[in-house]
Amino acid sequence: MDIFHIEGPVRLSGSVKINGSKNASLPIMAASILAKGKSVLSSVPHLSDISVCGQLLGQLGCTVDRSPNDNLCIDATVIDNPVGEYEIVRRMRASICILGPLLARCGRAEVSMPGGCAIGDRPIDIHVRGLRELGAKIHLKNGYIIAEAPKGLKGKAIFLGGAFGSTVLGTANVLMAATLAKGKTVIESAACEPEITDLANCLNKMGAKITGIGSPRLSVEGVRELQPVEYKVIPDRIEAGTFMVAAAITSGELHLHNCRLDDMMAVVDKFRNVGVTIDAAGDGCVVTRRKPIKTADITTQPYPGFPTDLQAQFMALLSLARGNSVIIEKIFPDRFMHVAELNRMAANLRKEGPAVIVAGVKKLIAAPVMASDLRASAALVLAGMAAEGTTIVNRVYHIDRGYEKIEERLNPVGANITRQGI
Repeated sequence: MDIFHIEGPVRLSGSVKINGSKNASLPIMAASILAKGKSVLSSVPHLSDISVCGQLLGQLGCTVDRSPNDNLCIDATVIDNPVGEYEIVRRMRASICILGPLLARCGRAEVSMPGGCAIGDRPIDIHVRGLRELGAKIHLKNGYIIAEAPKGLKGKAIFLGGAFGSTVLGTANVLMAATLAKGKTVIESAACEPEITDLANCLNKMGAKITGIGSPRLSVEGVRELQPVEYKVIPDRIEAGTFMVAAAITSGELHLHNCRLDDMMAVVDKFRNVGVTIDAAGDGCVVTRRKPIKTADITTQPYPGFPTDLQAQFMALLSLARGNSVIIEKIFPDRFMHVAELNRMAANLRKEGPAVIVAGVKKLIAAPVMASDLRASAALVLAGMAAEGTTIVNRVYHIDRGYEKIEERLNPVGANITRQGI
């Protein structure tokens, strides 16, 4: 199990290329199940979650490999084992995305209840409800979701709203299943995240007939079959936001390439409100901070609101603001395991129900800390670069799930991060 030794404080300066989106890549990989033949995906990052998804597809019968030019090639000609086994599915929440496409193509799917980060309860009842509306018979047995539709799925008007708004993975699952359903499906209260837009665009390139892309109302005319695809995944807006915080928390300047600001308007607005300059430049932007960090009130919301996946990183940044900030978590109310770890680094954070009161401090002080989930681990790395002394981050396997070799990308622009095995 690896750990990070992070020497701080540092000031970052230079250029970083943002990789393809993890959260877009995973459902698009699952979508390859829908088409017999070989799909070729470009800009798919090298991450442990991507590897897990590749193993899962291989278990179903697909052949998954990287081409010499780094494209991810998925041959789904044969799907002879429509079962998502517990030993793989438990390692990654997004594994549930195979349920819809497996059901649509094979008429049957067995998928273990998913695992993933410890960021609170994330039920899959909306996934199940949506697929049942399409005509599937679903029950739970021995920890597995067993879905059957031997005569195929039928299109229907479906409402996918939940207690915390729309569901990204639920929308992905139902959308993929609907592409091969008979007739028309209307998904109301669909997630509008750029990753869902990317999935829908990919499905259309495969021959699906989806309209309303990017809106909360998706219409799908079912088709008899889809074709393999060559497709480039969008840039990762969460990785981009994390590197923006890296520039801001270290009073630095980073030129981010392959970054789509149009996908990050709520985030960019918050950065500018706290005194961070973000200027569009070429295929990305330049992020600079020269003035003290201002306070802010942040509430996480479904897209186009502020993303929950950047809440922890912004908390690290606001820990150094002059005054008090409030962060309210509306997506995963228990997603605050990083609060105690940041407090170990001399932050002044107080949890109050689904909110955290952030009282700014003059400086952070290095300490040994424990990563609890993917985005929390990123927040601790960011804090470590700003803190005085040597911060030791344990369980960095969490960060490898969503950031490709983060230390090798930050060190050339001024960070001092050493990975060590224990």
